[in-house]
Amino acid sequence: MSRDAVTIDRKTPMGGPFSPAIRAGEFLYLSGQVGEDPDTGKLVSDNVAEQADQILKNIAKVLKAGGKSMADVIKVNVYLTDIQNFAAMNEVYARHFEAPYPARTTVAVVALPIGALVEMEAVAR
Repeated sequence: MSRDAVTIDRKTPMGGPFSPAIRAGEFLYLSGQVGEDPDTGKLVSDNVAEQADQILKNIAKVLKAGGKSMADVIKVNVYLTDIQNFAAMNEVYARHFEAPYPARTTVAVVALPIGALVEMEAVAR
């Protein structure tokens, strides 16, 4: 099975040696996204809901570059630096997906890149 990188247009370089997504067969595996503005490379705010909204916009952009859409997402992993932010993240998340919602795991972590409050990764088919 081939392993092909999906690329996106950005004004700022990515923060490490990874691809935005990798296509393997019919699956698209997206790297973790934080709530950064791809034009500035900085977090959009220090608000978890605003970061979550930006993340999901970033995910949609990567999916589109890979020929997929939010409707093709089958699994999402969510990482929160404070589990008390679960409800705020969940409210935003629900606006970006339609039923049947993707399978999802949400965990609390100590820290995330660039001081983010939330990070999400996804798999689409």
